Amino acid sequence: MRLSKAFIPTLKEIPSDAVIPSHQLMLRAGLMRQLTAGVYAFLPLGYRAMLKATQIVREEMNAIGGQEFHLPALNPESLWIQTGRRNIPNFILSVKERDLVLAPTHEEVIAWIAAMHIQSYKDLPQIWYQIQTKFRNEPRPRSGVLRGRQFVMKDSYTLDTSYDGLDIGYDSHAQAYRNIFTRCGLKFFVVGASSGAMGGTGSQEFMVESESGEDTVVLCPKCGYAANLEVAASGIAKVSRAGDNKPLEEIHTPNVKTIDELAAFLKVDHTRLAKSLVYRHNGKPLLILMTGNDQLNESKLGAALGGGEFRAMEAEELKSLTGADGGSIGPVGLKGFRIIADERLEGANNLISGANRNDYHLGNLDLIRDTTIDGYFDLRTVETGETCTTCASPLKIANAIELGHIFKLGTKYSEALNASYLDENGQSKPVVMGSYGIGIERIIACAIEQSRDANGIIWDKALAPYQIHLIAINMSNKDIVLASNEIYRLLNEAALETLFDERANVSPGFKFKDADLLGMPIQVIVGEKGLKNNQVEIKVRRTGERSMIAREELLSTLKAMLSA
Repeated sequence: MRLSKAFIPTLKEIPSDAVIPSHQLMLRAGLMRQLTAGVYAFLPLGYRAMLKATQIVREEMNAIGGQEFHLPALNPESLWIQTGRRNIPNFILSVKERDLVLAPTHEEVIAWIAAMHIQSYKDLPQIWYQIQTKFRNEPRPRSGVLRGRQFVMKDSYTLDTSYDGLDIGYDSHAQAYRNIFTRCGLKFFVVGASSGAMGGTGSQEFMVESESGEDTVVLCPKCGYAANLEVAASGIAKVSRAGDNKPLEEIHTPNVKTIDELAAFLKVDHTRLAKSLVYRHNGKPLLILMTGNDQLNESKLGAALGGGEFRAMEAEELKSLTGADGGSIGPVGLKGFRIIADERLEGANNLISGANRNDYHLGNLDLIRDTTIDGYFDLRTVETGETCTTCASPLKIANAIELGHIFKLGTKYSEALNASYLDENGQSKPVVMGSYGIGIERIIACAIEQSRDANGIIWDKALAPYQIHLIAINMSNKDIVLASNEIYRLLNEAALETLFDERANVSPGFKFKDADLLGMPIQVIVGEKGLKNNQVEIKVRRTGERSMIAREELLSTLKAMLSA
């Protein structure tokens, strides 16, 4: 492609609304433009990179037996009502005056197709996938394509007769994802994750560590343990049970409102404080006991509760139920509440908790003797420096970007939409499903986040819009014009994707700056000095390494560099 004819609208300045590096560079290098909040138009250069990523994804999906579909983005609202996902907050965009929604994912449609056409165990297993535009009702679009309202996703689905079959499909997808991200030149890791609104029995996320990431992950640098903060666990010690079990006593704590104030007032460690958090679960009162300095992890809470809606109780409704303010609530004598606790507190005694009246607390609380706990769960959020459960090394917490997510759905969607099959004995059973997603634009953004410098993008050869950036330094020099055009012809004949900067009246300095900004893997520079020796210059964008190559050796040299 001749740069003088190409539509690549580069920007000298960083747009004020672009905060993270990938967003800045995707705008500056002319890969895309924002149409409205969370919606981007991909321009020719950016779309070439997307097509490269898409082809890699398609090849790896086909390699595991995937069959490609193209499903409608417009879905009847009724499908989403049947599965209970229609009213999930900030999830679905709907069409005014029509009972239609713009699909953020396609579990419902896949289950609908399966319900019509899967009849026997002989029809299974199946792997169905598509690469298609999705929509999400994102309330605060930000970070460029990482948090948008419209995006391109590869979503695939496994359909099986059993959970053993699901495991096979899940594992094959996990390996395909590793292949995809490795081929794209990305440094990634896999973490255990929450299934969230998708539901199911297990999920993993494929992540790229990045300061720009909006996900938080827990990592062990020594053994490689990794988990999303939503589900991460550590080897932090449980609160010990004291041998001298003291009697319960009431303690006057005037004007003490917070855990920190209570620890300072009583001169005790936070681990001796049983903090009470008050919620409603499916409308019913719920008391959650945590160690004083631990933070509740609401994703873990949702898993412990087994589904349903929950929310923190408002101060007014708490006082109307108990007669006390939040800082004075405790489990002893509390009526009408289900009580659960973090597993660190299991069997603990000689604790301090609220007394259910203002300005008083209870000392020497014994969770076995003094109250009834309806289950102990891992409810806390892991902190930096806590020990790894695998190797006991210190954990670190980092920001990360999610590239892909895989889920074991089970029968949630097939049961809701009557997707069933007849087994070998003629018994009707629900299809067992898995769901697997990759954000195509996220591959591009992560590649740029990981591979850039102060001058611009540094493309990996697998995703680069063009393999070679050919630069004619001075188009007023006839020798340079003839030589660079001949080189461009040879490169095209050899099927080497080349962006040819043959712009007249543009200084060499600007051409070099544009070449570094656009970031193609190899720059070939045709200049007067080199041509006198029948040579051209090669610059490797990633390393900055330069070398002079004889013109007759250029093609073989480039092929060797690109195949390495």
